[in-house]
Parts: sequence; structure tokens; C-alpha cells
Amino acid sequence: MKTPIDFSNWNRREHFEFFSRLDEPFHGLITEVDCTWAYQHCKQHQISFFLFYLYQTLRAIHQVPEMRYRIENGQVYDYAQIDANATISRSDHTFGFCPIQYHTDFAQFCEHASTSMRIVKESSGLCLNEESQREDVIHFSAVPWIRFSGITHARQYDRKDSIPKISVGKCIEQAGKWTMPVACFVHHALVDGYHVHQFFQQLETGLSEAGATTSLSIAS
Repeated sequence: MKTPIDFSNWNRREHFEFFSRLDEPFHGLITEVDCTWAYQHCKQHQISFFLFYLYQTLRAIHQVPEMRYRIENGQVYDYAQIDANATISRSDHTFGFCPIQYHTDFAQFCEHASTSMRIVKESSGLCLNEESQREDVIHFSAVPWIRFSGITHARQYDRKDSIPKISVGKCIEQAGKWTMPVACFVHHALVDGYHVHQFFQQLETGLSEAGATTSLSIAS
């Protein structure tokens, strides 16, 4: 379900018109996110850390309206649900695009995500199809081998793309605190630095004990 934004009453109308004209309207921010509780919790209860932080990423996306906005044929829509199109690696070090549906219940999210990931891991090629090219998603990738401080993305500039691209890097421990780099690239006609800050804040909260209550039901 998607709701069109009323341009006549939208306080970002001029921002939209200005940044939509640019050859490169995307901007990006990278930060280190505290994931101490989430990492230890997942290890203790044998939960996939990847699925946990992907779930919390999607959960944070839903809490920031601007991150749900998409541009389609010149109109901006607010999607009620945003899923993920994630890159999933295989044993031969290739990867495929994997659609992963968001569910508010973490156990249900993991069940569906695991099935989708298994299909990609047992296949070959990029797995390009209509499902992997939807607009109501985030593009998500994990680079767990590298603690990056900068990252770029391959993009086709003549394609009208407004999908946020989020990447996470290697999780490391220093003085008992676990952190991981998170990069967020967004369309400036829809999302400003303040909204990215809100997303990072919501994500870090979700990776803490106080913000991850919906995940505790499977920690048995």
C-alpha cells in the first residue's frame, strides 16, 4: 500500500524540485553503530546476527517516514511497508539479489528470510527478476570482512532511482564494546542529513536491549 504525497502542502516541495534536477541527487553518511548488546545476545542465543541487524534496519526504516518515500513517474509516494533487496553471498564468493520481506514478528521474519536466502545460495548468477527490482525496498549489503570508513555504489545514472542503499561492515570489539560501520545513501530530494541521523538513532536503539524487545520471544 502506498500513499501519494500532496505536493501543494509538502514542506519539502522546493527541496524535491531542486535535488531532482541534479545528475547525482544521492548523498551518503557513514557512522559507527554500537551493537554490543545485539552481538552478545545473538551469540548467546544462537541467533543469526545478520538477520537480527537486518531486521532492526528495516524496523528503523519504518520509523522514519522520509526513508519510506519513493519517486515514481515524478510523484512521491509513502509506502506503508518497506522490504529488503539484499545481496547474499555463496560459497563460491559470488552473490545473488535476495528479496527479504519485513515482518514485525522477528521469528516470522527469520523464517521467511531463511527460505529466501537458501534459494539464492543454491542458485547461480544475480537472480534478477521482477521481485528483486521493486521500488518498495531498501538495497542492503553486508561487507563483514572490512571495517570500512568509506564506500561507493555502482549506479546507472539515467535510471530514476530513489531507493536507499544501506551497507554494514565488519563488527569489532574494543574495550568490551562492539561496533560496526553502517553506510546510508539516500536521495536528497526525499531525505536530508537529519533524517539519516534519525535512522541511525533508531537503528542503534534497536540494537540495544531496551529497543529490541520484539526479538526476545525467540531467545529461549
